[in-house]
Amino acid sequence: MNQLLTQLIENWRFIIDNLRWEDGVDLILVWILVYRVVLLVRKNGSMQIMSGLGFLGILFILSIRWELFTFQWILDKFFSHLFLIIVILFQSEIRRTLAHIGSHPLFTGMTMIQETHVIEEIAKAVMMLAQKGYGALVVLEKEISVDYHLESGTDIDSLVTSALLESIFHPSSPVHDGAALIRSGRIHSASCVLPLSKNPVLDKNLGTRHRAALGLTEETDALVVVVSEETRFVGIAQGGHLTANLDAVSLRKELYEFYNLKYSKSEKVKTTYD
Repeated sequence: MNQLLTQLIENWRFIIDNLRWEDGVDLILVWILVYRVVLLVRKNGSMQIMSGLGFLGILFILSIRWELFTFQWILDKFFSHLFLIIVILFQSEIRRTLAHIGSHPLFTGMTMIQETHVIEEIAKAVMMLAQKGYGALVVLEKEISVDYHLESGTDIDSLVTSALLESIFHPSSPVHDGAALIRSGRIHSASCVLPLSKNPVLDKNLGTRHRAALGLTEETDALVVVVSEETRFVGIAQGGHLTANLDAVSLRKELYEFYNLKYSKSEKVKTTYD
């Protein structure tokens, strides 16, 4: 036991004595990469995929031990192309992460008061639309441009006001179909067509509006507020996940968090609007 401990100490001393500053940078980069992979798995519900890969890894080890030559050959070919398989499986997440690296700052040039105003106007409009049973999709662009992923509708370029958002999604409005895009604190356009989700395990009861909201957030870091015309429920799609049945307070908390602002209970609004 003492001999083993002595050997371990000597090994550590050897590593420390021969450690270069490049090795430190190497370790930091590896740690960042592993950390980002863990975040992707947690955020995008990819645990089942990772569990499946881990299970195949266990089977591969057992096939070697038990000399299952045919099964071992198949798994060997599979794992020899593992990098390409991972790129294919996580292509949306990888594309979103790479776009995030070269993205622009959120709400450049806006003050905290202006950002708070935008949040309050969106929350007020959304809850009013839900109360009236009007369906809606409100896209809040963050750092990754959504232009590549949606079909632009009618240009508006206006200040964000609850009255304007309500009028956009009124059933008699010519631009009520599709989504309204909020960019840099302004209503950039309306009647935008969003891509549908490619997730094969989504609840089949989800309608087209919710699938469109999820589809855009699978490709970008945008947040999409969804108002269901049938149930009058309010939901938020972000990172390919849907948070449903939000009240006014929960909605505002999510919006404040999205814009990296501190939510204050003193600013709480009523859950219904006159």
